[in-house]
Amino acid sequence: MIPFGDLKRTYARHQTELDAAVGAVMASGWFILGRRLAEFETAFAAYCEVEHAVGVNTGTDAIALALRAVGVGPGDEVVTSPLSAAFTALAVDQIGAVPVFADIDPRRFTLDPAAIEAAITPRTRAILPVHLYGQPADLDPILAVARAHGLAVVEDAAQAHGARYRGRRVGGLADAAAFSFYPSKNLGAFGDAGAVTTPDAAVAERVRRLRNGGQSARYRHDELGVNSRLDEIQAAVLGVRLHGLDADNARRRAIAAAYTSALGGTGGGAIITPFVAPDVEPVFHLYVVRAADRDAVAAALAARGVETAVHYPTAIHRQPAYAGRGIGPLPHAERAAAEVLSLPIYPELTDDEVRAVCAALAAVGAPADDRR
Repeated sequence: MIPFGDLKRTYARHQTELDAAVGAVMASGWFILGRRLAEFETAFAAYCEVEHAVGVNTGTDAIALALRAVGVGPGDEVVTSPLSAAFTALAVDQIGAVPVFADIDPRRFTLDPAAIEAAITPRTRAILPVHLYGQPADLDPILAVARAHGLAVVEDAAQAHGARYRGRRVGGLADAAAFSFYPSKNLGAFGDAGAVTTPDAAVAERVRRLRNGGQSARYRHDELGVNSRLDEIQAAVLGVRLHGLDADNARRRAIAAAYTSALGGTGGGAIITPFVAPDVEPVFHLYVVRAADRDAVAAALAARGVETAVHYPTAIHRQPAYAGRGIGPLPHAERAAAEVLSLPIYPELTDDEVRAVCAALAAVGAPADDRR
């Protein structure tokens, strides 16, 4: 079976550098808010082509703290996508705000700018688009809606490290952006970790204060913050992995191109390939196809030795945690949740494994009368 993911391969590929970096932290005796974090924050900000990066404990905290830093508070509404990991919305609830879901663009699978207007109320304070699966959201029209209504925009870039929208890196295109460094991400730590990026010095300074208990100086708590600090060991791991991120993303794009080619470009049979807008450069955190009979396709691929996964089988507004909130139907998101299927895509896949997946896709995805 070709595994859907294998983080042991990631470690093996970088073992010498990772062991040295982690060993240096252990020997230093300094584990929180030290030199490695500062170095990684500087390097990651430069990579994202933005002025500031602030490391935090998780991607969820990154969203929550970014929203607080741009002025979102209890009772405020945040318009976001229903097709994402539930943590996108849970971060909004975490700060006492209210997630309001607008439907997705049925091709991009990201927040539909045209649907945002109908979701805005007098209580709306921000828009939280998600760069899903490594595909940037259509951000310029979203920013235009935000400007027209005086709203902040925070990018959920948890799956889009290095992606470009109209030539610009995600992470520096709005008031702030939130990244996750969960181990399976394109840039993954060896534990939970996250970061907020922003072009605004005041926003960055507030996130730094909030992540450290609201302290402006030691033992001086100017506001109610949290304990959400990216530790030195994870910063060291991320510093090592950042050096190879562009090459890893290029490998992901090459694998994606091979899969798309195996399915005949758009997929004319049981499997529909992901749409890639001409104005983006995706990084394929996930290669997600659509299949009307997803379970049958997944079973057929498994029979040919290909492990798959589903991201995400239930739209957020249909999760039990959001039951009773009176959220209406969002048909594009609900259909996508019923059809999406993720294929193995990570830099450590061998060429032989990629060819085997392509062969399985060609067999399973062909029109019914051509399958063997």
